[in-house]
Amino acid sequence: MEFTKIAAPSLKDLFVQQLEEKILSGELEVGSKLPPERELADLMKVSRAVVNGGINELNRKGFLEVRPRQGTYVADYSRNGNLQTLIALLEYRGNKLDKGGIRAILEVRGALEHLAVGLVIDTASDLELNQLEMTAKELRDTETHYKAAQVAFQYHHELAYLAGNTVLTLIYSSFKEVCIVLWVRFCKLYGIEALFDNVFTLHGYLRKRDTQGAYRWIQHYLGEAIDGSQQIYEEV
Repeated sequence: MEFTKIAAPSLKDLFVQQLEEKILSGELEVGSKLPPERELADLMKVSRAVVNGGINELNRKGFLEVRPRQGTYVADYSRNGNLQTLIALLEYRGNKLDKGGIRAILEVRGALEHLAVGLVIDTASDLELNQLEMTAKELRDTETHYKAAQVAFQYHHELAYLAGNTVLTLIYSSFKEVCIVLWVRFCKLYGIEALFDNVFTLHGYLRKRDTQGAYRWIQHYLGEAIDGSQQIYEEV
């Protein structure tokens, strides 16, 4: 059994966490201007270096906008945010997304899977598909929802890699945390067996090099999650 070091959050992490909470709760409204760094440092009893580092991180995460010679403002994160914004929002809500957010992710996932499947069927070797099948079979034997979600992600990430499109693989990697949250919820609602069926049926079309069949299956199982009998929406 292995144990890892327990590390307390840094002052910068605490600064970022506090400002994120104020922004996401609406206490700091979009467009509002933050006090100067020196004043923030005095108010929060930290160094200016902590404040500066925290502001830069919140800027990267899409929550703040730094305007030269004007100051720092709360950004319109719902319009101009990025994947880091989505992950922060997910964590703030206790790993919950609203219906619109989940639907949007599933629709994007459908487009990505169509691209990956088409490329893999055209270019992957039989050996590569056999190795991918081994990952799919691992899913059947998982015992926890989280492990099943991890294996499902591993399968789809490897699928993207075999497609030979580097950007596609990076996009899948970026969505890892969000995808796992949604697959865990799917398993809680419908069981690991249902997730295995979705993945293994898709793989069957890959083995047969049946592009149109694979497209139809992707449309079917994501359609069930979006509007059908296997929806994964939840109250936020």
